Amino acid sequence: MHGSGEIQKQRRFEQTIAVLYEISNSVSHTRNLRELFGVIHRSLGKILCATNFFIALHDAKADSLSFPFYVNERFSCPDPIPDFSNTPSLINRVIRSGSPKMFLGEDCRDALRNNNGSSDCRIWLGAPLIVRDRVRGVMGVQDYRSENTFDARDLNLLNSVSQHVALAIERKESETRIREQGNILEKILEASPVGIALVENRVFKWVNSEMIRMFGYADKSELEHKSVKLIYADGSDFEFAGKTIYEGLSTRGKADYEMDLIRKDQSLFSVHVRLNSTNNKDPMSWTIGTFTDISGRRAAEKERFERERLQGVLEMAGAVCHEINQPLQAIMGYSELLELDLDSQAALNSIHSIRSQAGRLGKITTTLANITEYKTVSYPGNTKIVDIWGAGRANRRDAL
Repeated sequence: MHGSGEIQKQRRFEQTIAVLYEISNSVSHTRNLRELFGVIHRSLGKILCATNFFIALHDAKADSLSFPFYVNERFSCPDPIPDFSNTPSLINRVIRSGSPKMFLGEDCRDALRNNNGSSDCRIWLGAPLIVRDRVRGVMGVQDYRSENTFDARDLNLLNSVSQHVALAIERKESETRIREQGNILEKILEASPVGIALVENRVFKWVNSEMIRMFGYADKSELEHKSVKLIYADGSDFEFAGKTIYEGLSTRGKADYEMDLIRKDQSLFSVHVRLNSTNNKDPMSWTIGTFTDISGRRAAEKERFERERLQGVLEMAGAVCHEINQPLQAIMGYSELLELDLDSQAALNSIHSIRSQAGRLGKITTTLANITEYKTVSYPGNTKIVDIWGAGRANRRDAL
């Protein structure tokens, strides 16, 4: 008999270890708490009668009790219980004491009805779910037929399992919070108007949708897990950028530069790149980069520069024209005097031609001198020139 008891005890111990392993392992193999609780219920059923099983969690801030998992042959899952601290119940007794409790017979029947089914049971076992010295809730089993379904050994076993279940719940909740926060962060990054990339040793590990659009790719897979060399026009640009990035990250923890990068269709466009790293020993290991398309800004800057340059040329031309007008006026005057002294018609015709050309040149210089703004017109050779006559007419209209 003694040997049989030891064998049963050893077998129970081995079954308990197997159950604890299943519960611990299920944390990383279940998608959510509901699935985790299902595994806990099935595993516990291998060593205890878990026909009527529940997990109740207490929200201390809201002072409410909820039942995220509830299996019962007589009752449906209760609604959350508000003002729980002031609601007498068997669960409340376990939470208040912070220790496992077993109630049977009259204790169960005298318990106030609180929609959790305990008032009709013959025997009720509850173990606290404790994490970092705080009671998070209760895990319990009950039976409606016999007070002999469970005994003190089952209560101790339930309590041992509950400690591991509490940790499993805590880990799963942490995983859920991290996953939710990660989803929120990804939504924020995806909504960003600039390209964002996570880079490991100059290899794209993750990119947002704007990066895909900006560089003309159809899918993230075309950039992710690919070398950043893909976005540089040639090897020299790739090497130059690498040196610039390493120097910036090593000395300041960030790199900031502008460069023409290449799209999938091989077209170049100007990009402002900013990278950050927190690893001083190996700054290129992990970096976060932002990529801003500045080609529009560059084009506007180039246009403004050209306008300012041409405006300077026009102002100088105006000054030169002013100086040219003085000798032109002298030529015109001398031409008139020569006409008075000449009898030859051929000579007179030549003087008339000189005066005509001088007058034309004077008109051009006067127009140039009065130009304050300019516009261009197409010119043979696929180029554009300043439209001095159009600008001159515009200035005359403005004067009127």
